[in-house]
Amino acid sequence: MSSKSLGLVYDPIYLEHDTGGHVEHAQRLTETLAVLEAGGAAQRLVKLSPRAATAEEVAQVHTHAYIEQLASFCRAGGGRLDPDTVVSPRSFQVALAAAGGLLNALDAVQEGTVTRAFALVRPPGHHALPHKAMGFCLFNNVAVAARYAEQKYGIDRILIVDWDYHHGNGTEAVFYAEPGVLYFSTHSATGYPGTGRVDRAGEGPGEGFNINVPLPDLAGDEDFGYVFDEILVPVAAEYSPGLVLVSAGQDGYRRDPIAGMDLTPRGYGLMAAAVRRIADRFAGGRLVGCLEGGYHLHGLGQCVGAILEQWVGKEERPGDPRRPAKPEVEAAVAAVKRVHRGYWRCLAGD
Repeated sequence: MSSKSLGLVYDPIYLEHDTGGHVEHAQRLTETLAVLEAGGAAQRLVKLSPRAATAEEVAQVHTHAYIEQLASFCRAGGGRLDPDTVVSPRSFQVALAAAGGLLNALDAVQEGTVTRAFALVRPPGHHALPHKAMGFCLFNNVAVAARYAEQKYGIDRILIVDWDYHHGNGTEAVFYAEPGVLYFSTHSATGYPGTGRVDRAGEGPGEGFNINVPLPDLAGDEDFGYVFDEILVPVAAEYSPGLVLVSAGQDGYRRDPIAGMDLTPRGYGLMAAAVRRIADRFAGGRLVGCLEGGYHLHGLGQCVGAILEQWVGKEERPGDPRRPAKPEVEAAVAAVKRVHRGYWRCLAGD
């Protein structure tokens, strides 16, 4: 595999979503790029350009009424869509480019231009519901990409891994009744937006295909490695996805100013290595990540760098030998297994 096997989507258009003094601001991207340049990672990436997603592509997830409402609000000058979510006159176009950046990343992976890709885009997406913006998010980039993969490429088993500190309630809502997308989320048990209970397992044909792992904020690198080993890796092997998408939010980083668990860049490297192995084994390597949260500027860059190190070139397992998970995390994992053992043979013996 070539050392040029990882694509990075970025464009200065993402800086034009002007949020003023909001914590989700353009410097998140520019600082991340600076960290990648300083560490040498940027030189090993294939640069991918975004495009604007079409209204019809976005409408596979979001209602036409919401799309037009957002466009009109931005044309009128922008402002606050809700207490958390700010838009400017250019935000609608930028949001289309964020979704479209992920679609171009997916195309590049499917066409073999790159093996894996990461979309360094904003605004983020995983809180965006079909009918409204929420939690800094305008369009649900990962959900739009999953629909696109289903429709353009006929992929009928897609794994979405969401390791953001906050639960991706928007992504859950889109796919809650569908078996074609397995949504796996680790998130704070007590954080915004208050969703993501362990018993929310899906409904109808999608029952069992929504796996929530709410964790205490004391969870750190070893704990997330344990969660992935005990739940994600065996379930993914049973599901055998044809594509892996990652909602990559790094706000579980221990110094994050608005969230924060006890994760370090090493922990993000552990998770990145795990999803890469899943993609390599079952999906022909097809793996696409998309930036979500992460608000400690330098820490975000370091965490993204750790992820990309695991996705470019030859994999190396990061860090020292693993230590045991904390008892509170073991209890959380046991609760997930109790809910899902009736859906997944690999969990039935636990």
